[in-house]
Amino acid sequence: MSETEDEAPGPRGERIAKWLARSGVASRRDSEALIAEGRVRIENKVVTTPATFIKPGDLVTVDGKMVAEPERTRLFRYHKPAGLVTTHRDPEGRPTVFENLPQGLPRLVSVGRLDLNSEGLLLLTNDGALARKLELPANGWLRRYRARVHGEVDERALAALANGLTIEDIAYGPIEAGLDSRQGTNSWLTVALREGKNREIRRVMAFLGLGVTRLIRVAYGPFQLGLLPKGAAEEVNAKVLREQLGLDAPPRRQAAPPPPAPAPDPD
Repeated sequence: MSETEDEAPGPRGERIAKWLARSGVASRRDSEALIAEGRVRIENKVVTTPATFIKPGDLVTVDGKMVAEPERTRLFRYHKPAGLVTTHRDPEGRPTVFENLPQGLPRLVSVGRLDLNSEGLLLLTNDGALARKLELPANGWLRRYRARVHGEVDERALAALANGLTIEDIAYGPIEAGLDSRQGTNSWLTVALREGKNREIRRVMAFLGLGVTRLIRVAYGPFQLGLLPKGAAEEVNAKVLREQLGLDAPPRRQAAPPPPAPAPDPD
């Protein structure tokens, strides 16, 4: 097995947790958990620390299954339908994003999550380290949504969200929110934020007396949902990866979506 060191890898190779993340097995943090549970082996020897170095040609297994060498980093836009959990396995047996991806994609992890009833743009990558990097609020990327809400919209209250607020001891950062249209007690809003705590938009709107009946993410930083069909995944092309992330990528490919379902009435 490769020797274990504390300092950064150089000629010795790459730390196993980072290598597993780049291989798309899991995020670096989740890879560290796999190691702590004794589920990772190098050359059939149990890895005991994420600081273990791996060298080219080392045989790596997780739960007895061989892990392939990391591919070149790839990033996909995916149009998540409502009703899917953003996880590989769900203990409650609910359908998941990864069970419903188009055929022919590599093993992928998500950049952040969309909850069960949310839909729209979800970024997927074969590089867990990249996923973690793109999730961080420090990247400053705006996540933009369209939200259909039920209730009386107070535009002044929406504007005040730009100052941030605290709900039940949870501090939420500035949120950009504006009214797009109104029909009776139903309205469409555009909402944008840079951090995105768990169920943040739903909780903030509930605080304003509004129930979110549909939530669609339309942009994540420079990446747009656009006209991507529901259930389809499209690889981000090399030019965009170079410009936005400083990465190279193979030519873009688009995977076919599953059979379309009837679109819900936006009203």
